[in-house]
Amino acid sequence: MKEILCTKRLSISIIMTAYGVSSMFFHEYTSEEIFSFAAQAGLDGIEYWLETPHFWLRNLPADEVLACRRSHPEIATLTVHTPVLDLNPCSINPDVAEISVAYAVRSLEMAQMLGASVLTVHPGRRTAKRPPGEADRARFDYYIGALREAAFKDTVTVAIENMEPAVNSLICTPERMRDVLDSEPWLKFTLDTSHALAASEEIVMQYIDLCAERLANVHISRAENGRLHLPLDRSPVIARILTKLRDCHYRGGLMLEIDDLNLGKPLPAQEKCAILAKDTAFMRECMEPD
Repeated sequence: MKEILCTKRLSISIIMTAYGVSSMFFHEYTSEEIFSFAAQAGLDGIEYWLETPHFWLRNLPADEVLACRRSHPEIATLTVHTPVLDLNPCSINPDVAEISVAYAVRSLEMAQMLGASVLTVHPGRRTAKRPPGEADRARFDYYIGALREAAFKDTVTVAIENMEPAVNSLICTPERMRDVLDSEPWLKFTLDTSHALAASEEIVMQYIDLCAERLANVHISRAENGRLHLPLDRSPVIARILTKLRDCHYRGGLMLEIDDLNLGKPLPAQEKCAILAKDTAFMRECMEPD
């Protein structure tokens, strides 16, 4: 693999790092509570999943999220995550694929309405747990084409996320991500550290080396013993990743994507806020050294 020095490739047009959290960490709460908790934890960003239950199950009331933004100006950065939980734009089922692509395009419109800076999208996967074939890649190309056409009408950055290693994954290696980005100059990259750490720390570093100049968003969390999306917990591995991002002059979002189901027991909101505050302090230490 040809190594590319990230310090020469990364755009420095973004000048401030945003420290945020996925809204799904507060899965059972209202949008107003989610914004309030993020602010309490000292964060200045939120990655708002459109599948956040209080939003998703109430006909996507965008006006409520906009009201939250107005009432919490300290949350200056908003990114959006397109629906993925039971959708797959590369599904062998044409109806599932069609509605999945339509929701991705609709998500871009919603992100624009909410004033988001970045929309993160998943690449989809082969339905069967077998290596993707030509038909799967054709479905992926159609999906990317629909996003490309919609993206040219809006100002929101579309960033495609790397997935964890899996036989049926369409993007789970740095080389594959680089190929997609080279084919689609308009498209950016969301690095999911936990997905990449499911392979190795080295793979995370390779993603940064190969794709740093297209990096628009980072989902930051640990992986350990087969469990993904864990709190940072002052991990030396995460410290090295953050240092690498800092040295590459990355100044986009660092969005804590923590799965509360992996924390061992249900936690009340204030304990979740304490986790976020600890992780945020750690990120700042790594990204903003004296």
